[in-house]
Amino acid sequence: MNAFTFNTSASIQFGVGALARIGALATDRLGERVLVVTDPGMLSTGIVDRALGFLREAGVQAAVFSDVVADPPAAMILKAVDAAVEMGATGIFGLGGGSSLDTAKLVALLAPGRETLTDVFGVGKAKGPRLPLVLAPTTSGTGSEVTPISIVTTGENEKMGVVSPVILPDVALLDPELTLGLPPHVTAATGVDAMVHAIEAYASANANNNPVSRILATQALTLLGGALERAVHHGSDIEARSATLLGSMLAGQAFANSPVAAVHALAYPLGGRFHIPHGLSNALILAHVLRFNCKTAPGAYVEMAPFAFPELARLEGQARAEAFSDALQELSRTCGLPQRLRDVKVPEDVLPTLARDAMKQTRLLPNNPRPLSEADALEIYRRAW
Repeated sequence: MNAFTFNTSASIQFGVGALARIGALATDRLGERVLVVTDPGMLSTGIVDRALGFLREAGVQAAVFSDVVADPPAAMILKAVDAAVEMGATGIFGLGGGSSLDTAKLVALLAPGRETLTDVFGVGKAKGPRLPLVLAPTTSGTGSEVTPISIVTTGENEKMGVVSPVILPDVALLDPELTLGLPPHVTAATGVDAMVHAIEAYASANANNNPVSRILATQALTLLGGALERAVHHGSDIEARSATLLGSMLAGQAFANSPVAAVHALAYPLGGRFHIPHGLSNALILAHVLRFNCKTAPGAYVEMAPFAFPELARLEGQARAEAFSDALQELSRTCGLPQRLRDVKVPEDVLPTLARDAMKQTRLLPNNPRPLSEADALEIYRRAW
Protein backbone atom coordinates (compact mmCIF):
# COMPACT_ATOMS: atom_id res chain seq x y z
CA MET A 1 0.00 0.00 0.00
CA ASN A 2 1.37 3.39 -0.97
CA ALA A 3 2.02 6.03 1.67
CA PHE A 4 -0.52 8.85 1.69
CA THR A 5 -1.61 11.94 3.62
CA PHE A 6 -5.21 12.70 4.54
CA ASN A 7 -6.20 16.11 5.91
CA THR A 8 -9.66 17.42 6.70
CA SER A 9 -11.42 19.99 8.90
CA ALA A 10 -10.71 19.56 12.59
CA SER A 11 -14.40 19.37 13.56
CA ILE A 12 -17.49 18.54 11.50
CA GLN A 13 -20.82 19.40 13.11
CA PHE A 14 -23.88 18.23 11.16
CA GLY A 15 -27.58 18.47 11.94
CA VAL A 16 -30.86 20.20 11.26
CA GLY A 17 -30.73 23.51 13.14
CA ALA A 18 -26.94 23.43 13.52
CA LEU A 19 -26.66 27.14 12.65
CA ALA A 20 -27.82 27.90 16.19
CA ARG A 21 -24.44 26.62 17.41
CA ILE A 22 -22.55 29.56 15.89
CA GLY A 23 -22.88 31.66 19.04
CA ALA A 24 -21.22 29.00 21.19
CA LEU A 25 -18.62 28.34 18.49
CA ALA A 26 -17.77 32.03 18.39
CA THR A 27 -17.39 32.14 22.15
CA ASP A 28 -15.16 29.06 22.12
CA ARG A 29 -13.15 29.61 18.96
CA LEU A 30 -13.74 32.81 16.99
CA GLY A 31 -13.35 35.43 19.70
CA GLU A 32 -15.21 38.62 20.43
CA ARG A 33 -15.16 40.27 16.96
CA VAL A 34 -16.37 38.13 14.08
CA LEU A 35 -16.53 39.04 10.40
CA VAL A 36 -19.30 37.18 8.55
CA VAL A 37 -18.29 36.66 4.91
CA THR A 38 -21.23 36.11 2.54
CA ASP A 39 -22.83 37.28 -0.71
CA PRO A 40 -25.63 39.77 -1.50
CA GLY A 41 -28.18 37.06 -2.30
CA MET A 42 -27.77 35.56 1.17
CA LEU A 43 -28.88 38.81 2.79
CA SER A 44 -32.40 38.42 1.41
CA THR A 45 -32.84 34.85 2.73
CA GLY A 46 -32.88 35.81 6.41
CA ILE A 47 -30.10 33.31 7.13
CA VAL A 48 -27.50 36.02 7.73
CA ASP A 49 -29.82 37.82 10.14
CA ARG A 50 -30.37 34.57 12.03
CA ALA A 51 -26.64 34.02 12.31
CA LEU A 52 -26.10 37.57 13.50
CA GLY A 53 -28.79 37.06 16.12
CA PHE A 54 -27.07 33.96 17.48
CA LEU A 55 -23.73 35.77 17.58
CA ARG A 56 -25.12 38.81 19.37
CA GLU A 57 -26.98 36.64 21.88
CA ALA A 58 -23.58 35.20 22.73
CA GLY A 59 -22.17 38.69 23.30
CA VAL A 60 -20.09 38.65 20.13
CA GLN A 61 -19.57 41.78 18.04
CA ALA A 62 -20.28 40.90 14.40
CA ALA A 63 -19.89 42.71 11.08
CA VAL A 64 -20.87 41.52 7.60
CA PHE A 65 -18.91 41.56 4.37
CA SER A 66 -21.50 40.74 1.70
CA ASP A 67 -19.77 41.69 -1.55
CA VAL A 68 -18.72 38.15 -2.53
CA VAL A 69 -19.36 37.29 -6.17
CA ALA A 70 -19.10 34.05 -8.10
CA ASP A 71 -15.58 33.14 -9.22
CA PRO A 72 -14.09 35.48 -6.59
CA PRO A 73 -11.67 38.00 -8.14
CA ALA A 74 -8.49 38.93 -6.32
CA ALA A 75 -9.59 42.55 -5.83
CA MET A 76 -12.78 41.50 -4.04
CA ILE A 77 -10.86 39.15 -1.75
CA LEU A 78 -8.45 41.93 -0.79
CA LYS A 79 -11.44 44.20 -0.08
CA ALA A 80 -12.78 41.56 2.32
CA VAL A 81 -9.37 41.30 3.99
CA ASP A 82 -9.42 45.08 4.50
CA ALA A 83 -12.83 44.80 6.17
CA ALA A 84 -11.49 42.18 8.59
CA VAL A 85 -8.43 44.29 9.43
CA GLU A 86 -10.51 47.45 9.88
CA MET A 87 -12.79 45.82 12.47
CA GLY A 88 -9.94 44.03 14.19
CA ALA A 89 -11.58 40.68 13.55
CA THR A 90 -10.62 37.90 15.91
CA GLY A 91 -12.34 35.22 13.78
CA ILE A 92 -14.04 34.65 10.43
CA PHE A 93 -17.40 32.98 9.74
CA GLY A 94 -17.98 32.03 6.10
CA LEU A 95 -21.68 31.56 5.29
CA GLY A 96 -22.93 30.76 1.79
CA GLY A 97 -21.90 28.91 -1.34
CA GLY A 98 -18.45 27.90 -2.40
CA SER A 99 -17.37 31.41 -3.40
CA SER A 100 -18.18 32.79 0.05
CA LEU A 101 -16.40 29.92 1.78
CA ASP A 102 -13.33 30.20 -0.47
CA THR A 103 -13.21 33.94 0.22
CA ALA A 104 -13.55 33.41 3.98
CA LYS A 105 -10.58 31.02 3.94
CA LEU A 106 -8.34 33.62 2.35
CA VAL A 107 -9.58 36.41 4.60
CA ALA A 108 -8.68 34.31 7.64
CA LEU A 109 -5.26 33.61 6.12
CA LEU A 110 -4.37 37.11 4.96
CA ALA A 111 -5.90 39.32 7.67
CA PRO A 112 -2.98 38.77 10.12
CA GLY A 113 -0.78 40.52 7.54
CA ARG A 114 2.03 37.97 7.41
CA GLU A 115 1.40 36.84 3.82
CA THR A 116 0.11 38.41 0.61
CA LEU A 117 -2.22 36.83 -1.92
CA THR A 118 0.63 36.60 -4.41
CA ASP A 119 2.73 34.76 -1.82
CA VAL A 120 0.20 31.97 -1.32
CA PHE A 121 -0.81 30.98 -4.87
CA GLY A 122 0.11 27.38 -5.56
CA VAL A 123 0.43 24.20 -3.55
CA GLY A 124 1.81 24.41 -0.01
CA LYS A 125 2.80 28.08 -0.23
CA ALA A 126 0.45 29.31 2.54
CA LYS A 127 2.09 28.92 5.93
CA GLY A 128 -0.14 30.90 8.30
CA PRO A 129 -0.98 31.37 11.05
CA ARG A 130 -4.52 32.39 10.19
CA LEU A 131 -7.49 33.69 12.15
CA PRO A 132 -9.92 31.13 13.63
CA LEU A 133 -12.36 30.02 10.96
CA VAL A 134 -15.84 28.42 10.83
CA LEU A 135 -17.54 27.63 7.52
CA ALA A 136 -21.23 26.89 6.96
CA PRO A 137 -22.29 25.90 3.42
CA THR A 138 -25.70 26.84 2.06
CA THR A 139 -25.30 24.78 -1.12
CA SER A 140 -24.57 21.07 -1.55
CA GLY A 141 -21.82 21.14 -4.11
CA THR A 142 -18.36 22.51 -3.55
CA GLY A 143 -17.43 20.78 -0.29
CA SER A 144 -15.34 23.88 0.38
CA GLU A 145 -16.00 23.52 4.11
CA VAL A 146 -13.64 20.51 4.19
CA THR A 147 -11.11 21.33 1.46
CA PRO A 148 -7.70 23.02 1.74
CA ILE A 149 -8.36 24.84 -1.53
CA SER A 150 -9.48 28.33 -2.49
CA ILE A 151 -9.90 29.32 -6.14
CA VAL A 152 -9.27 32.93 -7.20
CA THR A 153 -9.97 34.63 -10.53
CA THR A 154 -6.89 36.58 -11.55
CA GLY A 155 -6.79 39.02 -14.43
CA GLU A 156 -9.69 38.80 -16.82
CA ASN A 157 -10.52 35.12 -16.82
CA GLU A 158 -7.71 32.96 -15.44
CA LYS A 159 -8.17 30.99 -12.25
CA MET A 160 -5.44 30.27 -9.70
CA GLY A 161 -5.58 28.15 -6.57
CA VAL A 162 -4.35 28.45 -3.03
CA VAL A 163 -3.84 24.91 -1.76
CA SER A 164 -2.69 24.35 1.80
CA PRO A 165 -3.99 22.51 4.90
CA VAL A 166 -3.55 25.81 6.72
CA ILE A 167 -6.85 27.05 5.23
CA LEU A 168 -8.91 24.08 6.38
CA PRO A 169 -11.44 25.54 8.85
CA ASP A 170 -11.55 24.80 12.54
CA VAL A 171 -15.21 23.81 12.20
CA ALA A 172 -17.37 22.78 9.25
CA LEU A 173 -20.93 23.57 10.34
CA LEU A 174 -23.48 21.72 8.21
CA ASP A 175 -27.17 22.54 8.61
CA PRO A 176 -29.47 21.02 5.94
CA GLU A 177 -32.10 23.67 6.69
CA LEU A 178 -29.80 26.27 5.11
CA THR A 179 -30.20 24.54 1.73
CA LEU A 180 -34.02 24.43 1.68
CA GLY A 181 -34.33 27.68 -0.25
CA LEU A 182 -32.03 26.66 -3.09
CA PRO A 183 -33.75 26.93 -6.48
CA PRO A 184 -33.99 23.68 -8.46
CA HIS A 185 -31.39 24.66 -11.08
CA VAL A 186 -28.85 25.55 -8.38
CA THR A 187 -29.61 22.35 -6.47
CA ALA A 188 -29.05 20.38 -9.68
CA ALA A 189 -25.81 22.08 -10.73
CA THR A 190 -24.23 21.96 -7.29
CA GLY A 191 -25.30 18.36 -6.79
CA VAL A 192 -23.70 17.25 -10.06
CA ASP A 193 -20.61 19.23 -9.04
CA ALA A 194 -20.41 17.16 -5.85
CA MET A 195 -20.72 13.96 -7.88
CA VAL A 196 -17.86 15.14 -10.11
CA HIS A 197 -15.73 15.63 -7.00
CA ALA A 198 -16.39 12.07 -5.87
CA ILE A 199 -15.87 10.58 -9.35
CA GLU A 200 -12.63 12.41 -10.05
CA ALA A 201 -11.28 11.71 -6.57
CA TYR A 202 -11.92 7.97 -6.94
CA ALA A 203 -10.34 7.80 -10.40
CA SER A 204 -7.52 10.28 -9.77
CA ALA A 205 -4.06 9.35 -11.02
CA ASN A 206 -2.53 11.49 -8.27
CA ALA A 207 0.05 9.71 -6.10
CA ASN A 208 -2.02 10.60 -3.03
CA ASN A 209 -5.12 8.71 -4.21
CA ASN A 210 -5.86 6.71 -1.09
CA PRO A 211 -8.31 4.21 0.46
CA VAL A 212 -9.92 6.83 2.71
CA SER A 213 -10.78 9.10 -0.22
CA ARG A 214 -12.13 6.20 -2.25
CA ILE A 215 -14.41 5.04 0.57
CA LEU A 216 -15.68 8.59 1.08
CA ALA A 217 -16.23 8.98 -2.67
CA THR A 218 -18.36 5.85 -2.94
CA GLN A 219 -20.48 6.84 0.06
CA ALA A 220 -20.92 10.31 -1.46
CA LEU A 221 -22.08 8.75 -4.74
CA THR A 222 -24.54 6.52 -2.88
CA LEU A 223 -26.08 9.53 -1.13
CA LEU A 224 -26.09 11.86 -4.12
CA GLY A 225 -27.21 9.28 -6.66
CA GLY A 226 -30.10 8.33 -4.42
CA ALA A 227 -31.24 11.81 -3.39
CA LEU A 228 -30.28 14.47 -5.93
CA GLU A 229 -33.26 14.18 -8.25
CA ARG A 230 -35.66 14.30 -5.30
CA ALA A 231 -33.87 17.32 -3.81
CA VAL A 232 -34.23 19.10 -7.17
CA HIS A 233 -37.92 18.36 -7.69
CA HIS A 234 -39.01 18.29 -4.02
CA GLY A 235 -36.88 21.01 -2.51
CA SER A 236 -38.56 20.97 0.91
CA ASP A 237 -37.69 17.29 1.51
CA ILE A 238 -35.31 17.62 4.45
CA GLU A 239 -34.08 14.03 4.13
CA ALA A 240 -33.08 14.58 0.50
CA ARG A 241 -31.47 17.88 1.46
CA SER A 242 -29.60 16.18 4.30
CA ALA A 243 -28.34 13.41 2.01
CA THR A 244 -27.11 15.83 -0.65
CA LEU A 245 -25.40 18.10 1.90
CA LEU A 246 -23.66 15.19 3.57
CA GLY A 247 -22.77 13.67 0.18
CA SER A 248 -21.26 16.98 -0.90
CA MET A 249 -19.15 17.13 2.26
CA LEU A 250 -17.90 13.54 1.87
CA ALA A 251 -17.00 14.20 -1.76
CA GLY A 252 -15.17 17.33 -0.63
CA GLN A 253 -13.12 15.30 1.83
CA ALA A 254 -12.33 12.81 -0.92
CA PHE A 255 -11.07 15.25 -3.55
CA ALA A 256 -9.32 17.43 -0.99
CA ASN A 257 -6.86 14.56 -0.64
CA SER A 258 -7.13 12.75 -3.99
CA PRO A 259 -7.30 15.72 -6.38
CA VAL A 260 -9.64 16.29 -9.31
CA ALA A 261 -8.60 16.15 -12.94
CA ALA A 262 -9.73 16.87 -16.51
CA VAL A 263 -13.41 17.58 -15.85
CA HIS A 264 -12.41 20.53 -13.69
CA ALA A 265 -9.56 21.52 -16.01
CA LEU A 266 -11.98 21.85 -18.92
CA ALA A 267 -14.73 23.43 -16.80
CA TYR A 268 -12.59 26.29 -15.45
CA PRO A 269 -12.24 28.10 -18.81
CA LEU A 270 -16.03 28.06 -19.19
CA GLY A 271 -16.41 29.81 -15.86
CA GLY A 272 -13.55 32.20 -16.48
CA ARG A 273 -14.61 33.34 -19.96
CA PHE A 274 -18.39 33.03 -19.85
CA HIS A 275 -19.14 33.16 -16.10
CA ILE A 276 -21.03 29.91 -16.27
CA PRO A 277 -21.54 28.68 -12.68
CA HIS A 278 -18.88 26.16 -11.73
CA GLY A 279 -21.28 23.29 -11.07
CA LEU A 280 -23.00 23.76 -14.42
CA SER A 281 -19.62 23.95 -16.20
CA ASN A 282 -18.71 20.59 -14.69
CA ALA A 283 -22.09 19.11 -15.61
CA LEU A 284 -21.71 20.18 -19.25
CA ILE A 285 -18.30 18.52 -19.54
CA LEU A 286 -18.59 15.48 -17.24
CA ALA A 287 -19.97 12.72 -19.46
CA HIS A 288 -17.75 13.68 -22.39
CA VAL A 289 -14.55 13.49 -20.31
CA LEU A 290 -15.64 10.16 -18.82
CA ARG A 291 -16.28 8.72 -22.28
CA PHE A 292 -12.78 9.84 -23.28
CA ASN A 293 -11.23 8.29 -20.17
CA CYS A 294 -13.20 5.05 -20.42
CA LYS A 295 -11.57 4.13 -23.72
CA THR A 296 -8.25 3.33 -22.02
CA ALA A 297 -8.91 3.54 -18.27
CA PRO A 298 -12.39 2.18 -17.50
CA GLY A 299 -11.53 0.36 -14.25
CA ALA A 300 -12.37 3.04 -11.70
CA TYR A 301 -15.67 3.85 -13.40
CA VAL A 302 -16.62 0.17 -13.50
CA GLU A 303 -16.04 -0.01 -9.75
CA MET A 304 -17.90 3.13 -8.71
CA ALA A 305 -20.88 3.07 -11.09
CA PRO A 306 -23.19 0.84 -8.96
CA PHE A 307 -22.77 3.12 -5.94
CA ALA A 308 -24.48 5.97 -7.78
CA PHE A 309 -26.77 3.83 -9.96
CA PRO A 310 -27.37 0.36 -8.43
CA GLU A 311 -29.08 -0.89 -11.60
CA LEU A 312 -25.71 -0.75 -13.40
CA ALA A 313 -24.44 -3.69 -11.33
CA ARG A 314 -26.04 -6.02 -13.90
CA LEU A 315 -23.49 -4.83 -16.50
CA GLU A 316 -19.82 -5.64 -16.58
CA GLY A 317 -16.57 -4.12 -17.76
CA GLN A 318 -16.53 -1.53 -20.52
CA ALA A 319 -20.30 -1.71 -20.93
CA ARG A 320 -20.80 -0.65 -17.29
CA ALA A 321 -18.28 2.19 -17.57
CA GLU A 322 -20.00 3.54 -20.68
CA ALA A 323 -23.43 3.16 -19.09
CA PHE A 324 -22.15 5.16 -16.10
CA SER A 325 -21.36 8.08 -18.42
CA ASP A 326 -24.80 7.80 -20.02
CA ALA A 327 -26.56 7.62 -16.63
CA LEU A 328 -24.79 10.75 -15.40
CA GLN A 329 -25.84 12.65 -18.51
CA GLU A 330 -29.42 11.43 -18.10
CA LEU A 331 -29.43 12.52 -14.44
CA SER A 332 -28.27 15.96 -15.51
CA ARG A 333 -31.11 16.08 -18.07
CA THR A 334 -33.84 14.94 -15.66
CA CYS A 335 -32.62 17.53 -13.16
CA GLY A 336 -33.30 20.20 -15.78
CA LEU A 337 -29.75 21.32 -16.58
CA PRO A 338 -28.71 22.56 -20.04
CA GLN A 339 -27.10 19.74 -22.00
CA ARG A 340 -24.91 21.47 -24.59
CA LEU A 341 -22.39 24.31 -24.56
CA ARG A 342 -24.46 26.00 -27.28
CA ASP A 343 -27.40 26.04 -24.82
CA VAL A 344 -25.44 28.40 -22.54
CA LYS A 345 -24.37 30.63 -25.45
CA VAL A 346 -20.81 29.39 -25.88
CA PRO A 347 -19.94 30.13 -29.54
CA GLU A 348 -18.41 27.34 -31.57
CA ASP A 349 -15.49 29.47 -32.78
CA VAL A 350 -14.18 29.91 -29.22
CA LEU A 351 -13.65 26.17 -28.65
CA PRO A 352 -9.97 26.23 -29.70
CA THR A 353 -9.36 29.05 -27.22
CA LEU A 354 -11.03 27.06 -24.47
CA ALA A 355 -8.82 24.08 -25.28
CA ARG A 356 -5.69 26.25 -25.01
CA ASP A 357 -6.93 27.66 -21.71
CA ALA A 358 -7.63 24.19 -20.34
CA MET A 359 -4.03 23.13 -20.94
CA LYS A 360 -2.91 25.82 -18.47
CA GLN A 361 -4.49 23.77 -15.66
CA THR A 362 -1.21 22.01 -14.97
CA ARG A 363 -2.18 21.31 -11.35
CA LEU A 364 -5.15 19.21 -12.47
CA LEU A 365 -4.41 17.56 -15.81
CA PRO A 366 -1.72 15.18 -14.49
CA ASN A 367 -4.39 13.65 -12.23
CA ASN A 368 -6.47 12.46 -15.15
CA PRO A 369 -6.45 8.67 -15.57
CA ARG A 370 -5.87 9.10 -19.32
CA PRO A 371 -3.32 11.64 -20.63
CA LEU A 372 -5.08 14.49 -22.41
CA SER A 373 -3.62 16.74 -25.11
CA GLU A 374 -4.86 20.08 -26.42
CA ALA A 375 -6.30 18.25 -29.44
CA ASP A 376 -8.14 15.88 -27.08
CA ALA A 377 -9.51 18.83 -25.11
CA LEU A 378 -10.75 20.45 -28.31
CA GLU A 379 -12.49 17.25 -29.37
CA ILE A 380 -14.18 16.97 -25.96
CA TYR A 381 -15.41 20.57 -26.22
CA ARG A 382 -16.72 19.84 -29.72
CA ARG A 383 -18.62 16.81 -28.48
CA ALA A 384 -20.05 18.92 -25.63
CA TRP A 385 -21.00 21.76 -27.99
